[in-house]
Amino acid sequence: MEAHRPSPAQAKIGQLDWLAGAWVGTMGTSQATSIEERWSPPKGGAMLATARTVSKDKMVAFEFLRIVERDGGLVYIAQPGGGPPTEFVLTKLEAQRADFENPRHDYPQRITYELSTRGILTATISLADGSKSQRFEFKRER
Repeated sequence: MEAHRPSPAQAKIGQLDWLAGAWVGTMGTSQATSIEERWSPPKGGAMLATARTVSKDKMVAFEFLRIVERDGGLVYIAQPGGGPPTEFVLTKLEAQRADFENPRHDYPQRITYELSTRGILTATISLADGSKSQRFEFKRER
């Protein structure tokens, strides 16, 4: 059975200006693992980012990310470990929330970014139905 293609939302890259900046957080029970994403401002129809995870003073993961305008909407492109790109289509955009989906990908199938009124950026990855979700919380780097 083939997964349905999500309906793309109409959007321009400038609508994600709230995502720009250096975001840092911690994860794990001991909070000994640091996570970060650094997003460039929207320009030229794109935003670029690097992400890394550091545990016990060693980088244990990294990722190249970009969001690009395509066909009147936005596409989130992830390259974990610098590997081949995987694309996720913007399916929903609110003032400070963006949902990207790719139901054909094994995991994740949905990536959501949301900026709270308290200034906390939450990135959530899950299956298309919202199950198996993982949340990552970031604050702006000072």
